[in-house]
Amino acid sequence: MGRVSGTVALVTGAASGLGEAISLLLAQEGAQVVIADIAAEPGAKVVNTIRRAGGDASYVHLDVSQEADWQAVMRSTIDRYGKLNVLVNNAGIAPAGFLDISLDHWRRVMGVNLDGTFLGIKYAIDTMRNSGERGSIVNISSIMAMVGNSVSAAYSASKGGVRSLTKAAAMYCASERLPIRVNSIHPGACMTPAFKAVCDSQTAEWVKTLREKHPIGHFGDPADVAYGVLYLASDESKFVLGSELVIDGGWLASD
Repeated sequence: MGRVSGTVALVTGAASGLGEAISLLLAQEGAQVVIADIAAEPGAKVVNTIRRAGGDASYVHLDVSQEADWQAVMRSTIDRYGKLNVLVNNAGIAPAGFLDISLDHWRRVMGVNLDGTFLGIKYAIDTMRNSGERGSIVNISSIMAMVGNSVSAAYSASKGGVRSLTKAAAMYCASERLPIRVNSIHPGACMTPAFKAVCDSQTAEWVKTLREKHPIGHFGDPADVAYGVLYLASDESKFVLGSELVIDGGWLASD
C-alpha cells in the first residue's frame, strides 16, 4: 500500500472502463486523483467510491480534444492540490471502419485519441516542470499500434501516433533535463463495459476468434492495465523512459 502516496494524479476518461480501474487503484495506493471525463454523473460516482474508501478525489469536466478544457483543468488541479505528479492519458474512442470512413470520422478519432494525448502531454509538462518533484506521464496506446486490423484504420493510426509521440515526448523531457518520465501502455482486449457490449453484439464465433488471439486463453481485466499504470506512475519505474509496456495476454508474442 502507498506506492504513490503524496502524489496528485489526473486520469482522463476516468468515469468508466480502464480509466475507472486506474483511478481506483491509484487512489487505493495513496494518490489524490482528478477524475477527468465528459460524463459528469459516472465521474461523480467514481469520486464517491474513492471517498467512501477513505481516498481523495474530485471530478472535472474534460473534453480532451479541446485545448481550452485542458488549460482549465490544469488551473483547477493546481488551485485544488497545488501540483500535478502523474497524468494518465487514457481517454479514447474506437469506432470501426477502414478506408470507407468519412474524413469527419477520421478527424474525430484523431481529435480524441491523438490530439487529446498531445494536449495532455503539452500541458502536463508545463504544469510539472517547475514543481521540483518527479513527474510521470502514462499514455494508453493499444496493441493495435503494433498489429494490423482490417476494420480499425483510424483507431490503429491514432494509437500508432500515441506510440511514437510518447517516445518523442520522453526524449524532449530528457533533453531538457526535466524529471518527467513519459511511457506508453499497449493493452490487448480487456473486458470493460464498452468491450463487453461489443462482444454481446457479435457472434460467439467472432468472440472466440478474438479470444484466441490471446494465447493466455482469456481477455484481460481492467485491473491488469491499472497495475501497469501504477508501476509507471510510481518511483519503482524511475529508470523507465520512452518504453512500451505491452499487456496483451501474449498476442504480440504469437504474431
